[in-house]
Amino acid sequence: MIQIYRSKKDCEPVVTEIVGVPEEGAWVRMTSPTEAELAKTAESCCIPPEFLRAALDEEERPRIDAEDGVVLVVLDVPMVSDMEGIRTLTTLPLGIVITDKLVVTVCNREVPILDDFLTGKVRHFHTVKRTLFLFQIFHRNASSYLHHLRQIERSISRIEVELHRSMKNEELFQMMELEKSLIYFSTSLKSNEAVLERILRTKPLKMYEDDAEFLEDVIIENKQAMEMSQIYLHILNGMTQAFATIISNNLNIVMKFLASATIIIAIPTMIASFYGMNVADLPLKDTPLAFEIIFAISCIVSVLLGLFMWRKKFF
Repeated sequence: MIQIYRSKKDCEPVVTEIVGVPEEGAWVRMTSPTEAELAKTAESCCIPPEFLRAALDEEERPRIDAEDGVVLVVLDVPMVSDMEGIRTLTTLPLGIVITDKLVVTVCNREVPILDDFLTGKVRHFHTVKRTLFLFQIFHRNASSYLHHLRQIERSISRIEVELHRSMKNEELFQMMELEKSLIYFSTSLKSNEAVLERILRTKPLKMYEDDAEFLEDVIIENKQAMEMSQIYLHILNGMTQAFATIISNNLNIVMKFLASATIIIAIPTMIASFYGMNVADLPLKDTPLAFEIIFAISCIVSVLLGLFMWRKKFF
């Protein structure tokens, strides 16, 4: 799908859809494009076809490339996936191609941060200001990471409370999903930071002083998101290890209790086994109350052994 937008001259935050061939100062938004749409856009916008196909590879890493005055920037954006009813967070590459006339964005899925530009949530947005548009996408992307990280923090707190009440496999599985999401976030934010640093260092795009200052703010925002993801990842790793230790300790307590109970129960069984053997004369053989006496002796020995183990904190 291809959508073409261009800002109105009299009202910067509002954009209107353009029908027809992309014109100068436009924004071409491509979502899950077909081969025919890729070829048509590459030809009409004078863009190398491999630049448009780069972001369609889900394994593509964030990078920046330039060829014949056309600049390609690939960054990772956070995405929410629903697999078998389980909500997971992952990242997906978003390609931004900047020519001397327009901007083209390419992705395999709908990118929520791009919708913010169409609904007026981004201040001072104008499709003609291509370099600023790129930096605003990076800024919204870092803000999106921070939003998802705050949701992850709340999920960690909720799971911690549930684990204090009862340790179930469901909570542990949720912790595994959160840990996987944080690893994706941390890796993607590091790669995005490398792209931002390279843009600041090499300046492949024409930048005004205000653009350079805004780029530095974007780098700071991205660093903050990266540090938060690292902190939450460490917290989650510590929680996982702590609760794994608690579960193992609880298992040891149960096993120790069962072993102690087995030893105590074995005393009456052992005495009864001796008296069940018809191989020799045993004490109390001819006593009328032999069973009652033997039973009482077994109980007394078991109780004394139980008290001894309790004082030694065997259970």
